[in-house]
Amino acid sequence: MSERGPHDGGEEPVDRSDAEPRVSDLLGAALGGAARKAGIDPEDTASTHRVVWSAIGGWRGILESVLPSLAFVMLFTISPEPLILSLGVSVGLAAVFTAVRLIQKSPPSAALGGLVAAGAAAGLALFTGRGEDNFVPGFLTNTLYGTALLVSALVGWSLIGLAAGFLMGEGTAWRQDRRKKRAFFWLAIAWAGLFFARLAVQLPLYFAGDVTALGTLKLIMGLPLFAPMIAVTWLVVRALYPREPSKGDAADS
Repeated sequence: MSERGPHDGGEEPVDRSDAEPRVSDLLGAALGGAARKAGIDPEDTASTHRVVWSAIGGWRGILESVLPSLAFVMLFTISPEPLILSLGVSVGLAAVFTAVRLIQKSPPSAALGGLVAAGAAAGLALFTGRGEDNFVPGFLTNTLYGTALLVSALVGWSLIGLAAGFLMGEGTAWRQDRRKKRAFFWLAIAWAGLFFARLAVQLPLYFAGDVTALGTLKLIMGLPLFAPMIAVTWLVVRALYPREPSKGDAADS
C-alpha cells in the first residue's frame, strides 16, 4: 500500500493563488466598463471627435455640466444675498436634468452625480454662509482624482492603462509591453496634471473670496480642457492598439 501525503482522497491540491480576481482586475474592469458606458467603444469606427462628443454626453452632457455652475455664478455676481437664491437655482437645475432623464428612462447616472454634487456643495455653502464654499467639493474631487492618477503612474499601475487594457480586451498584459507602459504612465501624469492645475489656479481665488472669478475659471477649466484630454487619450490608445482590418476591408483592398 502506497503512502499518501496530507491531501488524501486521490484529489490533487488546488492552487488557489488565482482563484480570486486581483484588485487590479476588478478596478480595471470597472474603469473599462465605465469608459464603454461613456461611449468609448473599441469596436466603433467613429472618428475621434465623435468619440469625444459621446464621452462628454453631447449637448445634454454639456448643459448638465455647465448650466448649474453658470447659474450660480451669474446670480451670485448680480446679487450675493440671499445666498440661498443662487444656490437654490443651481440645485434646482440639476434636479430638473435628473428628472428629465428619469422620465425619458435614459441612464440617469451623470445627472444624478451632478445633483448629488450640487446638493452637497450648496449644503456646505449654506452652512458656512460663504459662497466660495460651494466649490469645496470640487477641490476635494480634483485632489482625489489627481492623487490617484499620480500614485498609480508612479507605482507602475496607471489607471489609464487599467481602463484601456480591459476596454481593449487585454487586461493587465500591457504592463509587459514597455511601449504601452510608458505611454500609459505619461497619460496618467497628464491627467493628474490637469486636476492639479485646476487646484493651483482656483485655490488662490477661493482663499481670496473671489467667487465670480473662481466660478468662471472652473467653467473654463472644465469641459474645454476635459474634451482635448479625452481626444489625446483616445488617439494614443488607438495608436497602441491598431484596429485589425475586417474581412470586408481586406476584400476591398
